[in-house]
Amino acid sequence: MTGRSVIRSGLLPGVIFVLFATACSTTERSQEKSQDYTPALTNSERPDTERALDGARKPNEVLAFYGVKTGDKVADIWSARGYYTAILSQVVGPQGVVYSANPTARPEFSERWKKPMYANVRVIDGPFDKIALPQDGSLDFVIIHLNYHDLTPEVRIPMNKRILAALKRGGIYAVVDHSAKDGTGNEAAKTLHRIDRQLVIKEVTGSGFTLAKEGTMLRKPEDTRDFNVNKERDKDDRFVLAFQKP
Repeated sequence: MTGRSVIRSGLLPGVIFVLFATACSTTERSQEKSQDYTPALTNSERPDTERALDGARKPNEVLAFYGVKTGDKVADIWSARGYYTAILSQVVGPQGVVYSANPTARPEFSERWKKPMYANVRVIDGPFDKIALPQDGSLDFVIIHLNYHDLTPEVRIPMNKRILAALKRGGIYAVVDHSAKDGTGNEAAKTLHRIDRQLVIKEVTGSGFTLAKEGTMLRKPEDTRDFNVNKERDKDDRFVLAFQKP
């Protein structure tokens, strides 16, 4: 056997390994992209009032943007009646977990999670500055949807830090909220139920996260950002931020 043949035969296992690893990686990415959220959104248990919100909230696009998948451990902060808790429960499946949190206990809300199909939901109601998420770095994804502005900075900062401790390295913290005018900070939080996107970025990155990416699926550039979003519904611009634990 020539020296060149020996080299080639020696390289062959390495080439095969690289090709195999690349194929596996491509398959994993393909599986992540192919996550189908339709069964969760068409779940017959979801009331018509929640289905009616899908057009404006675009949960299919939002969850695909954040990459939520079967088996994930996730949390829905300020879950209210459970719009995202219900969806996430069906997305992550029996191998996953959904922590559902409201600032105060609401029996009429938590009663929903006693149904067998929601056996993976864990209710953790209580003050958000001490939010009862596991602090062991075990979660994949946490979302607060349209309610970050409802909390004061004195609550938001310690909450953000507890969310950081709850997430795995590389885990995603999702903040979706109503856009206020640039530079207005927290001024419109109580009057218009909006918050300045830059203030959110400053607070969350200041708590130890990095801003990984931003979604545009809920943007409405025509929004003048000067009206109360609770009085004129689904006409507002919304930012979709993905923060990552380093």
